[in-house]
Amino acid sequence: MQDLSQLTAVRLVEGYRKGEFSPVEATRAALERAERVQPEVNAFVRLTGAEALAQARASAERWRRGEPSGAVDGVPVTVKDILLTRGTPTLKGSRTIPEDGPWDEDAPSVARLREQGAVFLGKTTTPEFGWKGVTDSPLSGVTRNPYDPSRTAGGSSGGAAAAVALGAGPLALGTDGGGSVRIPAAFCGIFALKPTYGRVPLYPASAFGTLAHVGPMTRDAADAALLLDVIGVPDSRDWSALGPAAGPFTAALPGGVRGLRIAYSPSLGGQVAVQSGVAAAVRRAVERLAGLGAYVTETDPDFADPVDAFHTLWFSGAARVTQHLGPHQRELLDPGLREIRALGARMSALDYLAAVDVRMELGRRMGRFHDSYDLLVTPALPITAFEAGREVPKGSGQRRWTGWTPYTYPFNMTQQPAASVPVGTDGDGLPVGLQIVAARHRDDLVLRAAHALYEAGAAGIHPPRLARGER
Repeated sequence: MQDLSQLTAVRLVEGYRKGEFSPVEATRAALERAERVQPEVNAFVRLTGAEALAQARASAERWRRGEPSGAVDGVPVTVKDILLTRGTPTLKGSRTIPEDGPWDEDAPSVARLREQGAVFLGKTTTPEFGWKGVTDSPLSGVTRNPYDPSRTAGGSSGGAAAAVALGAGPLALGTDGGGSVRIPAAFCGIFALKPTYGRVPLYPASAFGTLAHVGPMTRDAADAALLLDVIGVPDSRDWSALGPAAGPFTAALPGGVRGLRIAYSPSLGGQVAVQSGVAAAVRRAVERLAGLGAYVTETDPDFADPVDAFHTLWFSGAARVTQHLGPHQRELLDPGLREIRALGARMSALDYLAAVDVRMELGRRMGRFHDSYDLLVTPALPITAFEAGREVPKGSGQRRWTGWTPYTYPFNMTQQPAASVPVGTDGDGLPVGLQIVAARHRDDLVLRAAHALYEAGAAGIHPPRLARGER
């Protein structure tokens, strides 16, 4: 009998339509998986099993009548504990947020999923207020990697990535302010897309401003396109949201890469030292893109590392999100968050505007770059997953998580769509991610190229042993 926890959302919906299995069976399989792996990886803040099964039974009845509510009716989904979810506390990894609510509103992406009949399994872990590229918090502890629980799942959407990798729901909502869907996707061997800013509405507005995106985290590009079609529609609560997409993202998937102009930048012009296993896996995938008919050129986008400007924007956001806290509450914060909020509180409006200038120039450079190239391809990260419970790899000499994520945060500054695609493993069996970046509003091209890699067998890796029922 097939393991329903290992099926994609696209396949689940097909099975519901054909009557092969029901949303109740799929939800039970996902919940059983979540409950079994939770003690080892800590992907969830809370599971909502009773509510999920009630939603699944209602979905099964709709499918029985031939009246599904939408494209993801009955599909199990998880929500990062940054996004508001009606009836469930959203604590954002922090001991400073009271549980008593009221929790009476859905974030836009959650609302769209609820309208289309998705089944909500629970809330996934995040570092406090999503501030760093690994997932541990004073509230929920350390989230671990499905491929090696001694290592980090990445962050800040680490719980979401681990859940998808382990079969605890094929769809997950994550957020990305500096790489937070792409980092854990690369470490956990799944697919994730940071869409063009505004494609998925966000409410309440993030303290990190227009760096913050909501994005799909899934098993493959086809599931991500399905999820983006559901959540990527306007919501009046987000004044910066884009208008409707030109067409369904699912319809753009079959286009392939033949004739696309792809720039391959292995090290951003020598600025990044890349582990040999990562470099080799990414290069093999790039060669496959060329074999599929893309015009691949090894070249660089020619920009200096904007990390100082990013820190100004990011640390200011950290100060803002914690500004309302009194001295006693601040003592409850993650020590690293306390450090950067203190730095951010000392920054001036002129400091912030100078960082905005750097951001604008970076956006201009990338806009011109994409006049010549349809896509930019890089490693998603220069390393594979390191020891859990640390912000930076031991012995790296790095101070903050941005030291090992040089490929991700620049494209939050430019608001471009960017995805991490699993393209193999290193010598230790740890996943490697390839990043695909396009010009703003060309999410379709990112999904199309990623889908081509999946179709060609160059993307996707074996699920971790925990997902196969092994210990």
